[in-house]
Amino acid sequence: MIQDSSTRSWNQLSTEWCDIAPTNEMRINFIMPYMLKLLGDVSGKRILDLGCGEGGYSRELTNRNADVVAVDCAEYSIEYAKKKSLEEGFKIQYYVRNSNDLYDIEDNSFDIVLCSMMLMDCEDLNGTIKEIVRVLKPSGKLFASVLHPCFTGKNIGREGEGINRKVIVEDYFNPSEYEQPLPTGKISVIWRHRTLEDYIKMFIKHGLTIVDLNEARPTPEQSDISVSIAWLQKIPLFLFWELKK
Repeated sequence: MIQDSSTRSWNQLSTEWCDIAPTNEMRINFIMPYMLKLLGDVSGKRILDLGCGEGGYSRELTNRNADVVAVDCAEYSIEYAKKKSLEEGFKIQYYVRNSNDLYDIEDNSFDIVLCSMMLMDCEDLNGTIKEIVRVLKPSGKLFASVLHPCFTGKNIGREGEGINRKVIVEDYFNPSEYEQPLPTGKISVIWRHRTLEDYIKMFIKHGLTIVDLNEARPTPEQSDISVSIAWLQKIPLFLFWELKK
């Protein structure tokens, strides 16, 4: 596997992430349900879960009768995901790969590539999108979610508390890379702030067409779960892309 700052950073964080992910409130109650709704009926679809982490999406998509291949750069995450798949009786193929080099994965072989909260983490976005396009079938789709770059970043902070918090933007463009732990974690990980322009130009460069873009908002039922989720009715912290090859 090609090593870079992303692979090293996420291998260091992997054990902590696999502890956090299965019960993370925002992920379980908002991010995953929203993405799964966008994906719709996946029965019979061949899906690449790129940046699969602990494998939650892979198992759920397999449960919904998709044919899933899962890739992550963190060896511990892949071993964790394999163990959970065996426990739950799912047959999922796993690879440890940098997202910019999906060797041994055939061209034009997937109906869908899923990148949930992953594109803002990889060091080589150009190489990653190039590989995604390579493995997608003609007219295949990329579904991706990222932190909303207008409202999240090293110099994009918060003022106040609870539902009345405000976003304070000191610098939208800089820095592009910084380190800090996850909100509920202790181990520092590299964060990459990419602008809307960065993403769109990269998609266009590799011939992807934007089919849809959603600044996700919670349902009333989701908002009742916590103030953090309810705040998303006012400020979109996540972008969900649907793109076509």
